[in-house]
Amino acid sequence: MSGHSKWSSIKHKKGAADAKRGQLFSKLSKAIIVAAKHGGPDPTNNLALQNAIEKARSYSMPKDNIDRAIAKGSGADADADAFETITYEGYGPEGVAVIVEALTDNRNRTAADVRHLFSKHGGNLGTDGSVSWQFDRRGVVVVAADGVDEDELFLAAADGGADDIDRDGTVFQITSAPEQLAAVRGAVEAAGFEVDSAELMLVPKTTVAVDDETKARQVMRLIDALEDNEDVQDVYANFDIPERVLEAVAG
Repeated sequence: MSGHSKWSSIKHKKGAADAKRGQLFSKLSKAIIVAAKHGGPDPTNNLALQNAIEKARSYSMPKDNIDRAIAKGSGADADADAFETITYEGYGPEGVAVIVEALTDNRNRTAADVRHLFSKHGGNLGTDGSVSWQFDRRGVVVVAADGVDEDELFLAAADGGADDIDRDGTVFQITSAPEQLAAVRGAVEAAGFEVDSAELMLVPKTTVAVDDETKARQVMRLIDALEDNEDVQDVYANFDIPERVLEAVAG
């Protein structure tokens, strides 16, 4: 596993996520609206909507906001038709593979913005397929490891259909097939464990070790800049940065 989900957890704990909550909720709502528009309002029959809702819940988005987004997407509102999903691939500093998933109503604007951010932060935008082969799409549930019995957590996760559990520093990362994400989260919570996050992610098959704090900061500046773009929904990368270095960079 890369340290990317740990990076998100660290930023959240330090309040960075709260400072951008309005922008975050806007992105989450857009994903729910588009998913509901194209697959219907019932998450049990719409995997994209199910995953968008799970991600919104992970970031404590109020249920009323989620319900409004579903209603907007499944109603007569045509806004969702204006958006298209585009994936960009490239490399960051230290040869880190990066995948950017965007929802945009202006393909040219978003492509120019993403290309500029890669260039500005020591990376380069690649062609389709240049790095995607290095990732698998998986459901990922993250649980803080403090005071948690790994065997009990694994049994609970397995009941929900999880494939594996991995200790990564101060967190456990539970992986599953994409369609099992909601079931795994439900089983883990039903067993009394607190879920830090649950979302569909691109998980790297191999990772690039970045142990130096200066180099790690360069990598994370690119990741943060991409995540801050209003059209970007998700950013995935195959860096493996030690938690002590992530903590220093986040500070």
